[in-house]
Formats: sequence, structure tokens, C-alpha cells
Amino acid sequence: MGFVDGFVLRDKAAAEAVLSVDARRTASESLVDTMAAIHAVDLDAAGLADLGRHEGYIARQLKRWYGQWNQQKTRNLPAVDRVHDELSRRIPEQGPATIVHGDYRLDNTMVGPDGRVVAVLDWEICTLGDPLADLGLLQVYWTGPNDAASAWTGSATTAEGFYDRSELASRYAAVSGRDLSQLPFYVSFAYWKLACILEGVYARYLGGALGVRDQAELEPFKLQVEGAAASAEALLETLR
Repeated sequence: MGFVDGFVLRDKAAAEAVLSVDARRTASESLVDTMAAIHAVDLDAAGLADLGRHEGYIARQLKRWYGQWNQQKTRNLPAVDRVHDELSRRIPEQGPATIVHGDYRLDNTMVGPDGRVVAVLDWEICTLGDPLADLGLLQVYWTGPNDAASAWTGSATTAEGFYDRSELASRYAAVSGRDLSQLPFYVSFAYWKLACILEGVYARYLGGALGVRDQAELEPFKLQVEGAAASAEALLETLR
């Protein structure tokens, strides 16, 4: 990829400084449309059919991250175990495999001054699998102006003009034609996966591998893990 002129929006102040209210709406639409276009890539025509295994994406991810959790956990957190077991039991049938970015969110893209996405960044963990995993993760990272708080505070998307989560999902359904009746499963999975990832970060900080921090600095990591696990479990309740 060559040089691209654009902006990475990491917080509300940046979004308000760079984009007009109308451009923020455009950014919401362009982000979803770009993700849908990635999921629509013809794997054979693009020479990407062997990028990864086509089947069983969620099951593989559950196995991988539960293994990481059990290797790195700093304390017992029964919600993580319960959610793992329930997710494993409820895996939706996967349709045809698509490219899965793996960390698709606004601040992993660049946008122009009109709000349109001009580049997608951080492809290191892309593979083939279930496209709704990308949408589920985007929902976790995204907090619109009228949404309840999500996993991260200070989100750029809380600025006026950005879509709310429900609008993101509706647009993706319209553009992609995919059935989103199981979306709460994928959002729950995304929260659970983030709990596992954040526990690894917390463990490395506790062990001194990422520098010396006092307990007050580390407490937010601990609480984010617990909050993500609780959010994952609450979403699964909506599927019962």
C-alpha cells in the first residue's frame, strides 16, 4: 500500500476537529459499506481462497482464546468459563467464508475530510471465516451518540452525527443482504474474546513484561476484563 492522505480518528475531539456533522454520518456509512465490500470479495478471483480455513471459524477462535485465557489468567472469573461453554453450544451455522479483518473499527481506518474511508489498516490477523464476527466486534468498539457505553470510553463515535449501533447493523444488513438475527451471539463472542485478550495484557503488566505500573494504574485493565465478560454473558441472555 502506498501513501494515503487521511485521518485516523481515535477520540471524540479528533472527530469533531476533522469532520463536520454531515461528514460523520458519511463516515458511519462508508465504514459499513467498506466492511461489506471486504466481505464481498471473490476469494478465487483475488487469489485468496487459501488464505485460511473456510469452515469452523468461531469454533477455532473459541478454542484458541480459551486456551490463552487458561494459560494467562490471573484469577478465576467464572463468567468467562460460562460464556465460553454457552457460545460453544450456540455457534450459528456459518455461511460461505469471506475475508475476516479481525480488528475492524473506525480507528483502524483512515478517512478523508468528507468522511469517506480511504484506507483500511492493521491487516495482520486477517483470515477467512464468518463475516459477522467483524460486525460483532465493530458493535463492541462503537458507541454512538445515543448508545449506552460500550467497552471503551472516549470513543470518537460519540460525537454528534455518527450512527448509533442499531443504524450500523441495519445498514450492513441492507448492503450485504445477510441475516442478522444472530447478531447478539457475535457481539457476545466479541466481548468474550476481548476479555481474554485484555486478561493477557493485564497479566503481562502484573509480571513486569510491559514495564512497571502501580496497582492504581492496573486496576482499569482488571475492570475492563470483568466488564467485558459481564457484557458477553448479558447478551447471551437475550438469546435464551
